[in-house]
Amino acid sequence: MLPLVLGLGTAYFVVRSLYRVFFHPLSHIPGPKVAAISHAYEFYHDVIRGGMYIWEVEKMHEKYGPVVRINPREVHIKDPHFYDEVYAPASRKRDKDGHFVGVFGFPLSMIATVGHEQHRARRALLNAFFSKKSVQALAESVLQEQEAKLVARLAGAHAAGEVLRLDDAYAALTADTIAQYSWGRSSGFLDDPAFKNDIRAALDEISELVHVARFFPILTRLSRALPRGLLRRLRPAATAVLDMQDMVTQSSTGEKAAGTRGTVFDALRDERVPPQERSADRLEQEGLILVVAGTETTARTLTVASYHLFTNRPLLLRLRDEIRTVMPTPDTEASWSRLEQLPYLNAVVNEAIRLSFGPIFRSTRVAPTEPLTYKNLVIPPGTPVSMSTYFVHMDPEIFPDPASFKPERWIESRGQHLTKFITAFSRGSRNCLGMNLAYAELYLTLAAMIRRFDIELVETGPEDIRIEREMGIGQPRKGDFSVQAKITKILTE
Repeated sequence: MLPLVLGLGTAYFVVRSLYRVFFHPLSHIPGPKVAAISHAYEFYHDVIRGGMYIWEVEKMHEKYGPVVRINPREVHIKDPHFYDEVYAPASRKRDKDGHFVGVFGFPLSMIATVGHEQHRARRALLNAFFSKKSVQALAESVLQEQEAKLVARLAGAHAAGEVLRLDDAYAALTADTIAQYSWGRSSGFLDDPAFKNDIRAALDEISELVHVARFFPILTRLSRALPRGLLRRLRPAATAVLDMQDMVTQSSTGEKAAGTRGTVFDALRDERVPPQERSADRLEQEGLILVVAGTETTARTLTVASYHLFTNRPLLLRLRDEIRTVMPTPDTEASWSRLEQLPYLNAVVNEAIRLSFGPIFRSTRVAPTEPLTYKNLVIPPGTPVSMSTYFVHMDPEIFPDPASFKPERWIESRGQHLTKFITAFSRGSRNCLGMNLAYAELYLTLAAMIRRFDIELVETGPEDIRIEREMGIGQPRKGDFSVQAKITKILTE
């Protein structure tokens, strides 16, 4: 019996491999045969080696060109000029890949919504809440309140001579800001002596298992079904996720007080929304993913900017002199609209976004009804197609000397044309919902930090922020993405 089973299994594998290599609709797409035959090659590099397949994909492009087949069903493209074809505007249908969204662990959230129309309907509920007009009207007061806490904490660290994790401080700020803005209540991480951050811990938990969950999505569903007590024993790190879920549940079930502004939950619970879209599970998942997504990426951009500015004093002083034109004293408050008019600050923000990358996982799109044509290659409708922000932001033809932090590139003659190659917030109909809030945080926080403090980095080098693994977000080869620092001076004029 065993020989028969082995024989049938071998025959099935051979026939399937021949089909995938020679007769599959993607058989004309260049790429290594080992990747076309099965997902094992990808599994080895992403699960066993821990997020290293991105570099294998880069090698494929070096050998086969800008369009490669990286597994039996997915095509990857490395050409920044093609980005808007893959991540197209709402007038052209783009679904997400149903095999990929399980990685998020929030199946009812907008970020995991597969269908184009359902995503558009879900996003429409929150578009006004995160519009630039709404952010300008509401976020600055929220940000100023949270920044005052951060400034006070850093002043206290200076007085005590403490070394602190600057990335933790920024993540506490961004978490408290997005929670206050979205839920109507701060998460309180800036008040914690160590900037303890359950949202960041939750993201670390998700990131650690991101590739396992992609290959075995049933594990995510099983973990959600387990009793909380058992889950805490099996996966202690999941405690942070559970604690955040409790906070979201409390926020989503509260009633709006008279005279207060609404929260995302008020928009999601509107009686005009279909009942199935107002379920407690969906509100919980949407509320949690908004805050998780809005915490780490913005904090990393602030961390990257701070690392490069405080290790390059000429850049720091140039930026500080410019900020003085709208903040003549360290305590002067300047609006986002005024700050974004400062050319060098604008350049620093763009360069920090470029080198912090945002999510670098392959965010696949599926054009369900139209073929995508790249030169003489036709990609059939229904094919998952992906690109990587990392490759766009590090393209030497677009950004010469791409690994270097050079804000001047955004001021020189080509600078005005470079913004279309910033893809950290994605593009098209599924671009980042919280992009305007992120920009407000970046401008206001960097201006406050540069105008108030001199900072010295402690036991921190470029390897601590260099991306070498793709775990949904980028990670250094060892340890966490981190910057340790000491406040050396508080400016008084």
